[in-house]
Amino acid sequence: MSTSSPAAAAPASITREERRVLAGTLVGTTIEWYDFFIYAQAAGLILSVQYFAPLASDNPALGQIMAWASLGISFLFRPLGAIIAGHLGDRIGRKKMLVLTLILMGAATSLIGLLPNYAAIGIGAPILLTLLRILQGFSAGGEWGGAALLSVEHAPVNKRGLFGAYPQIGVPVGMILATGVIWILTTVLTTEQFASFGWRIPFLFSVVLVLVGYYIRRQVEESPVFAELAERRAESSAPLSTLFKKNTKEVVLSALIFIGNNAVGYMIIAFFAAYASRPLDQGGTVGLDRAPVLLATTLASFGWLVFTMWGGALSDKLGRVRTFQIGYVLLILWLVPTFLMIDQANIWMYGIGIFVLTVGMGLSYGPMSAMYAEMFPPQVRYSGVSIGYALGAILGGAFAPTIAETLLARTGSSLSIAAYMIIVCIISLVAVSLVKETKGVPLGVAKHHGEA
Repeated sequence: MSTSSPAAAAPASITREERRVLAGTLVGTTIEWYDFFIYAQAAGLILSVQYFAPLASDNPALGQIMAWASLGISFLFRPLGAIIAGHLGDRIGRKKMLVLTLILMGAATSLIGLLPNYAAIGIGAPILLTLLRILQGFSAGGEWGGAALLSVEHAPVNKRGLFGAYPQIGVPVGMILATGVIWILTTVLTTEQFASFGWRIPFLFSVVLVLVGYYIRRQVEESPVFAELAERRAESSAPLSTLFKKNTKEVVLSALIFIGNNAVGYMIIAFFAAYASRPLDQGGTVGLDRAPVLLATTLASFGWLVFTMWGGALSDKLGRVRTFQIGYVLLILWLVPTFLMIDQANIWMYGIGIFVLTVGMGLSYGPMSAMYAEMFPPQVRYSGVSIGYALGAILGGAFAPTIAETLLARTGSSLSIAAYMIIVCIISLVAVSLVKETKGVPLGVAKHHGEA
């Protein structure tokens, strides 16, 4: 199999059961990240004015910082969501829990689209917005861990990286959907129409995606492997003392490995578009038109998708650690050029800068599911993977846009943000270099592919 076209090679070599697994894992992560990215885009483009009006009017930078902070707060509740989802799954049924968390995420997103702004209800607006963000984070808590582990544990040993890349591409797919929808709206609506009602449409569109996701999961619900996906949530209720007694090092390393990728990811997801398209008369320094910026960001997301699949497949050949290392070195080398290109206020430079950045993003994200699954023993694997991932998201991307906006306000230079991103990526590079290569280690799942 050629590593240059993993996505094309995979379908011809997998069974019908494996296709159901991949579809079931991909759909959940796609919907989860669409909902997160819609909020992230809105936080950069409109929420400062809509929900933090007093701050935004007195100090636009502070209002924007608060909007970014509202983005990060939901990450603090993801570990709690993972634990409680498993506990409730034991009581009301695992399949019901999968549907419930999907509905909770969609409901929270849709309610944000209906939520009155500060001008209508005053201080209640940002409070309710924050509560809905917490609900989003809570409901998303157990999604990634179960999807990642199921895809890897049902993969042939020599294709774990490729199979594990499927839930990973839910990130760029969700971003393509989110950014694409907002780009269409900013293209067909005037600036006033978008600010008045247009920004709410992507949030309401989440209802459609939840229905589609529910339908797809219903199609695979009777599959034994899909039942195992539901059971993954219950494993999150395993005693945490067992995990931290024997695998604290792995939890810490898995968190640190993720922070660089997650921090840079949220620059692509939210910050870059807002930074590049902020009007000059509102404190912006680049001043590009919003619609072309969103289109360029959407196109760059396709690069993220392709390179994530390639990163997963490449890790099956080079190993997880080496693929991660290449990805992080590329990110470290390209971050300064990316900001310098964006600051040229040229849409082509903006698009090329971000697209090239997605090469390193894909190589440092595609192998993650396989590596994390191989780092933990079966009895604590779900807890270890989920908590490590959640902590990495909290330390990495949760408040990265907030920190970036603060640095920009204090220094007046985007290179201060690049320096911050480079430091975070160096930490992740060191962390992944401390991991002994995991490729091919037994997972303890004897019923699949003859694995011991």
